[in-house]
Order: sequence, then structure tokens, then C-alpha cells
Amino acid sequence: MPKFVIEREIPGIGNMSETEIRDVSRKSVSVLREMGPEIQWLQSYVTGDKLYCVYLAPDEATVREHARRGGFPANRVCAVRRMIDPTTAES
Repeated sequence: MPKFVIEREIPGIGNMSETEIRDVSRKSVSVLREMGPEIQWLQSYVTGDKLYCVYLAPDEATVREHARRGGFPANRVCAVRRMIDPTTAES
């Protein structure tokens, strides 16, 4: 299944409390359950004012539908074309 990186601009997210982060996460998981197994949240990275999420989904439209239903921004959705890591240098 295709992998996507979603950039979400959320001012102050890096300063949110554990409770606030948990509430956002619960909302996301709730929407994912409603949408079914075709979309999966793998992980997210929290910075000062942005959240970078990694999802598996059949297409960008599905990722954007999740954002719409959850009420979170999806400022940029990028399809992952390939992955590299330090072992790539050894090939």
C-alpha cells in the first residue's frame, strides 16, 4: 500500500500537554476505525508548530478525507517514492 507523509501546521503543538496530544490521537484513531483498514497511521513527529504524520493509504484523497473528518489540517500530503537509510550507502 502507498505510504504518505502529511505535514500539518498546528501552531503550538509542541507545547501541548499530554492530555491534549492524547485527545488529538484518540480523535484520529476514532476516524481511522470509521474509515476501515484501508488507511493506517504509522507514526507522527511533533515539532514546535507542525506535526508530520506517516500513513499507509490507497491514495491522497483517502488521507485528505481522514483529515477532513477529524478536523485536522493536511497542509501538504506527499507520496513516499522510496526510502533510504544509512545502509543505502553500503549498496
